[in-house]
Amino acid sequence: MSDELQVRRTDGVVEVTFARPQRHNAFTREMYAGMRELCAELRDDSSVRVLVLRGAGGRAFAAGNEISDFLEADAVAYEDWIRELLESLHALPQVTVAAVSGVCVGGGLAVATHCDLRLATAGSRFGYPIARTLGNALAGSIVYRCAAVFGESLTREMLLAARLVDADRAYAVGAVMSVVADVEALDAELETLVEGLLALSPVTVRATKHQLLDRSRRLEASPEGDADVLREVYTGPDFAEGVRAFLAKERPAFGR
Repeated sequence: MSDELQVRRTDGVVEVTFARPQRHNAFTREMYAGMRELCAELRDDSSVRVLVLRGAGGRAFAAGNEISDFLEADAVAYEDWIRELLESLHALPQVTVAAVSGVCVGGGLAVATHCDLRLATAGSRFGYPIARTLGNALAGSIVYRCAAVFGESLTREMLLAARLVDADRAYAVGAVMSVVADVEALDAELETLVEGLLALSPVTVRATKHQLLDRSRRLEASPEGDADVLREVYTGPDFAEGVRAFLAKERPAFGR
């Protein structure tokens, strides 16, 4: 694992910290590759019961993806590669927990919604503000997973109005299981949660995860032709303008 993806192992628990606080923990290709490798390893490791994901610095869980990575590859193929990682994370037999403190948007929200459980600090915010930032689009399965966690109304608000949802609203719809004051309280809440998870029947947990996974796969498959829609977006003028403006630290002027 790279220095930007720090993995700590204790008895029955793996904790991963996204460690790019200077970039609000935005995911790089190397970080995604590390997560893919870890998911492949954990898939058949019955000694690990819980996987915890969190961001360093207290200001962000993860603020999307490193945009330069999209410029160095086929953007649609890269999106598909990320989707495969998310599906692997969602399919893990372990209970997966996203401990969110601060901004959780874009790729960060995609990772968090593919976890089983979410905790958040009071100042956390969630969303996909891509319609006012980059002018790109999400794979259908990622949109559906967000709707499964946050509900369709908040998902529409996140994407169609490009608004962020605060922790209290996320808690109100069940997207996060608890909201705590700060990072110190988050650590305490996480410790209590993990302790309780380790005391549960692993047979029950694995069977239940298998049932829920089968249901979500049937409900959240991307529609036919989704890749063609994404390719049209990523090769179009709005994404080009979004990337230009992002790199120039300007407000994008999207087509009308």
